[in-house]
Amino acid sequence: MAKAGDKSGGSGKKGLKRKASTEEAQETAVGDDGTTESGVQSPKTAAFPPGFSISEIKNKQRRHLMFTRWKQQQRKEKLAAKKKLKKEREALGDKAPPKPVPKTIDNQRVYDETIVDPNDEEVAYDEATDEFASYFNRQTSPKILITTSDRPHGRTVRLCEQLSTVIPNSHVYYRRGLALKKIIPQCISRDFTDLIVINEDRKMPNGLILSHLPNGPTAHFKMSSVRLRKEIKRRGKDPTEHIPEIILNNFTTRLGHSIGRMFASLFPHNPQFIGRQVATFHNQRDYIFFRFHRYIFKSEKKVGIQELGPRFTLKLRSLQKGTFDSKYGEYEWVHKPREMDTSRRKFHL
Repeated sequence: MAKAGDKSGGSGKKGLKRKASTEEAQETAVGDDGTTESGVQSPKTAAFPPGFSISEIKNKQRRHLMFTRWKQQQRKEKLAAKKKLKKEREALGDKAPPKPVPKTIDNQRVYDETIVDPNDEEVAYDEATDEFASYFNRQTSPKILITTSDRPHGRTVRLCEQLSTVIPNSHVYYRRGLALKKIIPQCISRDFTDLIVINEDRKMPNGLILSHLPNGPTAHFKMSSVRLRKEIKRRGKDPTEHIPEIILNNFTTRLGHSIGRMFASLFPHNPQFIGRQVATFHNQRDYIFFRFHRYIFKSEKKVGIQELGPRFTLKLRSLQKGTFDSKYGEYEWVHKPREMDTSRRKFHL
């Protein structure tokens, strides 16, 4: 039995050697152009991408490998075409055609009829008679009350304290179980012009209520992407007590114009430019991004900015006439995601 096994094992080794020698012979028969003697292209040098769909490959690792190679080839072709176009433009010089404008969601959006014309007489009349007219006529100066939801946690408390350093003449008070309907009359009796309420969920700030006193309106925002000062990289020193400048970007529709006037009424007139501090409310695709910076003059021509914090993002949920009243309040606008369309936005850019 042992001899028979030895013979069979020896014959198996000989078979493997024969198979290896035939494979070597086939590999040597492949020409320099990647084809065999019969004219068939070698599978190792097959053209890429393949003639079939990559999604038809059943093996997951093989499918991922082929997709990665296809993406790499696409990037190489795109880079080569870009270099070729650059050389052609340099060769043409001034006769080169203008660069095409890329298509984006913003520049492809349908024109919104509610965009405000600054020279419109109707808009000017509305601004002269709305709730913020006394502020813009410099008859009142802002005085802000900042409070939180019941039993706030540390992150929400720190956000309120940092907001009080951004908004001049603002005071932080804690709710202590009082309802907003009881807080608002107390604010009016103490000459507060605005009320800011920071709500939280799972120990994280998630909402902001801004109510203009004494006659409203009241806006409810969803808050996200909150970053406190310690969480911002390369931030500057703590802000000074100087009155900052305020920048409002892209509040162009009727509704956006009202929201922009609400934010503007939080800050006093006559900013102190010596402080070099600026608060920015930037509206883009219906999201309001808040940033607080200090600009630094590096030279006569170069200016740098340094973020001071905090930062957060707001999205309008509702705008209500009058002060806060969740039960009987009359709403001017309510966010309805299913009915909204890209051509009918509240803040058209």
